[in-house]
Amino acid sequence: MKTRTLVAAAAALAIGGTSLSMAEAWTLPAWMRPQASSQASAGTVVASAAPTAAAPAPIAPLPAGSMPNYRAIVKAEGPAVVGVTVSGLRQPDGADGPSLDNDPFYRFFRGLPGFPGGRLAPPGAQPFRGQGSGFIVSPDGLILTNAHVVRDAKQVSVKLSDRREFTAKVLGSDTATDIAVLKIDAKGLPTVTLGDSKAVQVGDYVLAIGAPYGFAQSATQGIVSAKGRSLPGDSVVPFIQTDAAVNPGNSGGPLFDAGGRVVGINAQIFSQSGGFQGLAFAIPIDVALGIKDQIVAHGRVEHARLGVMLQDLSAPLADSFGLKAPDGALVSSVAKGSAAAAAGLKAGDVITQIDGRDVQTAGDVSTRVGMARPGERITLGVWRDKARHELQVALGKAEADKSSTVAGNEGGALGLAVRPLDKNELREAGVDHGLLVEQAQGPAQLAGVQAGDVLLAVNGKPARSVDQVRDALRDHPRHVALLVARDGQQIFIPVDLG
Repeated sequence: MKTRTLVAAAAALAIGGTSLSMAEAWTLPAWMRPQASSQASAGTVVASAAPTAAAPAPIAPLPAGSMPNYRAIVKAEGPAVVGVTVSGLRQPDGADGPSLDNDPFYRFFRGLPGFPGGRLAPPGAQPFRGQGSGFIVSPDGLILTNAHVVRDAKQVSVKLSDRREFTAKVLGSDTATDIAVLKIDAKGLPTVTLGDSKAVQVGDYVLAIGAPYGFAQSATQGIVSAKGRSLPGDSVVPFIQTDAAVNPGNSGGPLFDAGGRVVGINAQIFSQSGGFQGLAFAIPIDVALGIKDQIVAHGRVEHARLGVMLQDLSAPLADSFGLKAPDGALVSSVAKGSAAAAAGLKAGDVITQIDGRDVQTAGDVSTRVGMARPGERITLGVWRDKARHELQVALGKAEADKSSTVAGNEGGALGLAVRPLDKNELREAGVDHGLLVEQAQGPAQLAGVQAGDVLLAVNGKPARSVDQVRDALRDHPRHVALLVARDGQQIFIPVDLG
């Protein structure tokens, strides 16, 4: 799923030799860190107080065909954008500590004062410090950011645009959508203007404000490149794709539309270098607000589960099923005891609609189900035996440990999205360990690995967890032999990583 790097402390989704990186709380070298000061108790002001900013005047509607007034947006909305600094202890991924030699940010900073060299610290929980972004959504100190920004953080500090600093409390976070809610003890704070992410269209102007590499209140502009992007390992979120420059440290910062309204939260970048390369992804604000409401009300987030493995249709597959176009989500397997099984879904069904809305890809189903609440009832339009059917489904509850992971290596991406199997799935597959392949791309796909395979071993080493797969690939081998279980048989598949 997500390979870890020094800079992003969480992040890279390996896809055919490139990577999807969290533009997140990046680890600061010692020489760039602020001087230590006494830590206030949670929710208290760290720096001296400043006068409360007056509420900004709303941005005038943008006339058709004209450029947005970025200066006015930054002036009106910038005061509500904050920097988020985190620190704590984090367990390294590997027993020997991952090598930094292939990390582009290590190569950039190597040799500068205070920057570590060679390899990370020995095994065991190690101190870390990182920087991200966020924005204020209520005058009494409610702040939205990314879950990966505050992951493993023991102390979270929020710095306002007027240089006041507060110790923040993490009210809750949701890894499935990558949303976290912070609270600081303050009143009368400036807040962002919230927009409608559904109204955003491809080609619309957007503006990002955040703290890339710790440079606070940095503004970058671009356009919406695409909508409804489903990324490997993050299929619950229908991302907004933009070409606004987003870099490590921007994570959790707001994405504004041309009218100065927040329509998304900057979260990830697609990059071969670790820095911005023209593809950035933001979580729609309506998704974030729904998660925020659950966290504030209950302190936790629940997601629904259908209990199926899905794949996109190709033109040949669509033709074989008697469909005129490759639109819909093909059911490749149904989990026993799941909501899908109870409703009568079968392998080979094609989900074409949910509650009357057309389904184009498997990601459409994952998004709709993932954002629903357990127990919610939905109506599925299903294509079966060259005829249309309707099924009523009462959705189940997703388990917390079911989030996907992309296993890969820095030198050449393996391209597998995998997750652990539960006891029932292990019994059904007839194996005592393994990882379920949810998606195969890049070298793995070219070699013949398929969604639904169970990965048993990599180069003779058992694949009992994602970390074990990463360990097997840590030395960047040019070739790997994957042992997979498929249709009751075990086969070796050689993969050329180049």
